[in-house]
Formats: sequence, structure tokens, C-alpha cells
Amino acid sequence: MIRSALFVTAVIFLAMALVLLGECRFLIPYRALLVHTYGRTILVFSAVLFLNVFAGVYLACRKLFLKDTGRKLVHLEKQLRSGPSILDELSRHLEH
Repeated sequence: MIRSALFVTAVIFLAMALVLLGECRFLIPYRALLVHTYGRTILVFSAVLFLNVFAGVYLACRKLFLKDTGRKLVHLEKQLRSGPSILDELSRHLEH
């Protein structure tokens, strides 16, 4: 779950960076001055933005993909503990 959220975040962040670089072409002559003066601030802002986007993607993945997991696991556990059923082979496998 974390790996997929990290991958999606990296793709979104890369797309945002490419769009931003395309829109700010007029700043190319001032690149050295901007990096020297505001490099640390840009880096901190980018890191905070990356973490916020990651948190949003991770939350969305949990909401979408783990919606009824607890209820489904409770149902499976009840079936496993109920004795002879369709899941006998799985029950024996889990006991070992």
C-alpha cells in the first residue's frame, strides 16, 4: 500500500514539476540567482508539498481499497472457526 502510494505521489509530483518548469521559462536567465537566494526555501517547500500529496494519496488509497476489509475478515474468521465447512482445507492449513 505504501509503495503504490509513494509511486503515485512521485508521478504526480513529477508531472507538477514539469508543468511548473514549462510555465516558468521566463525565469531561466535568473536561475543561478534564484537557486542561490531561494534554493533552501524551494527545497523545503517541495519536501512539504511532497509529504502532503503523499498523505492525500495514501488516505485515498486506504479509503478506496480497504473499504470493508474488517467486516470481510470477521466473516472469514467466523467461517474458519465454525467447524466443518467449505473452508476445511484452509482451516487445517492455518492450524499448522
